[in-house]
Amino acid sequence: MDWTHLLTFALALFVGAGTPGPGIAAIVARVLGRGTQGAIAFSAGVAIGDVVWLTLAVLGVAALAHTFSGVFLAIKYAGAAYLLYLAWKMWHAPAIAPTEPLAAAPREKSWRLFLGGLSVTMGNPKVVVFYFALLPNLLDLQRVTALGYVEVVGVTLTVLAIVFGSYIALASRARRLLSSARAVKRLNRATGTVMAGAAVAIATR
Repeated sequence: MDWTHLLTFALALFVGAGTPGPGIAAIVARVLGRGTQGAIAFSAGVAIGDVVWLTLAVLGVAALAHTFSGVFLAIKYAGAAYLLYLAWKMWHAPAIAPTEPLAAAPREKSWRLFLGGLSVTMGNPKVVVFYFALLPNLLDLQRVTALGYVEVVGVTLTVLAIVFGSYIALASRARRLLSSARAVKRLNRATGTVMAGAAVAIATR
């Protein structure tokens, strides 16, 4: 594809992905509440969700998505429910200060975190609007070849890696400023509230 089109798409995606929404809120809240453990798996799920919506847009299945709106509605509510589950876990998470051993925090399975991130993106209306409403104005989707699709996916994953990685780093640094278990407990409850808010945002849009 023409590099100017790819650059325009990359800049638009950078702005869209970098603007705080349910996905970013979920990633930041998770890192603040639980540290970087599992952050990559969760963020990877969020990113692959973007690729799924991108693929649907390139294939021109917006009408198909409308036809099977019930399925996508179920996915949306599943994502919201998962965020509520994470919010509940964060609210009740043990208060472990960043100076304590990471092993003291219970580990979560990577595949569950990946699917959780995926469900968040699949139910995120902001992502749907970007790929189904804005993307056709950025790229001529009817002329996207197989190689062009690979290039767009590569740009998408690169931009999202930069955006998500930046948010993870900032949230991790903010978390390390805490020095007491009491402060961590307050942060856990605050991030749980943020996560619940993201779930409501997904479910009600």
